[in-house]
Amino acid sequence: MEQIIKFLGEIDKFKSIERRTRVGNAERHENDAEHTWHMCMFALLLHTEIDGKINLERALKLILIHDLAEIYAGDTYAHDPVARQDKRQREELAAEQLFQKLPEDIEKELHELWEEYEANETIEAQFVQAIDKMQALSQNVLTNGKVWKENMVQADQIFRYNEEWSNQSPRYKDIFEYLWTKAERGNMFPAKKG
Repeated sequence: MEQIIKFLGEIDKFKSIERRTRVGNAERHENDAEHTWHMCMFALLLHTEIDGKINLERALKLILIHDLAEIYAGDTYAHDPVARQDKRQREELAAEQLFQKLPEDIEKELHELWEEYEANETIEAQFVQAIDKMQALSQNVLTNGKVWKENMVQADQIFRYNEEWSNQSPRYKDIFEYLWTKAERGNMFPAKKG
């Protein structure tokens, strides 16, 4: 019990991991805990829309675990190719360091959930990876592309980054096209470089 309580205190640091994505009013960046909560709501409200076979409990577990390694590894911006080069290695070490603070049986379960998300092979992992990107895309649309403009992320980069999940099913495509159309009509992409 003591190990679990200490771990729960340690993961409180999750609330302080700042992401580039902004909250809806665009006044500040969201943190990992807010991002995770919002993803849980996406999963809760969309899981039957996307695929009635998704195990919601498992998907929610994956969401709650998927970014915990960032407590030690930090957040890696999706459109930063340099930082993404060693992302997997940094996060593997961080996950090991974090989860070893738990009793062995719980450590094993959480590490397996984290690995399942990273492998992206189960229907739940694919769903969670899709809504991870979907949530960020929707936040950028909600804030009129503020982060895209600040970081000069071009429309074609954003499209390529979201292409895989958006093509996984007709429902994903509908959601992507809805958000993409709003971004295009709202002139949310930065002016082309050069």
